[in-house]
Amino acid sequence: MRSVLKVRRARVALWCAGGLLVIGVSVGMGAAVRWLWNGPPYPAADPDRVAARLKAEAGRVHDEAALPGALEAPARVETGACDYRGLRSIAHIDQGRSDVRDFRLSWQVTDVPEGAARSAQERTRRRLVRDGWRLISENVSDRGFRFERPGSGERVDVDWYRPTGTYAVTAYAPCGRVPDGFDEYQWPAARWAPA
Repeated sequence: MRSVLKVRRARVALWCAGGLLVIGVSVGMGAAVRWLWNGPPYPAADPDRVAARLKAEAGRVHDEAALPGALEAPARVETGACDYRGLRSIAHIDQGRSDVRDFRLSWQVTDVPEGAARSAQERTRRRLVRDGWRLISENVSDRGFRFERPGSGERVDVDWYRPTGTYAVTAYAPCGRVPDGFDEYQWPAARWAPA
């Protein structure tokens, strides 16, 4: 009788262990499929904080450039669409997510002589290197460069175009999930004017 009970207990234990294994594998596979479908999640982004960082960086570059002439047009922080990630992107080709945006602030001055442009670029380049930014490309334009703040994905492009003498700067922040109800058109923090 005892041996029959032992056999039954062993069968129940094996059955329970097998059931737990099946549940564990199912949960793991479900998580893997969800991750493959959605891809890695975008980090949360506070649009006002992102705008403050971009405006501060654009202002530093503007101040150190000390260019003659005024900005071509009022500058503001703009947002752009970000793609779906993972396998879900196949179902949304050429369609951006409404809850994820990237951010950029661009300004430009025209008729800047080459000597003034070169001096301005060199001042910005030295400061970015000193602050720990990393050069990721040269000659983005005719004469320009792109730096990235390590670990953040934030970038600064400084370009000069010979035909028009246009000195152009863009401060960029990568894609992030914006809060529900964020309206880029009714966003007071987007406005910017250099000091």
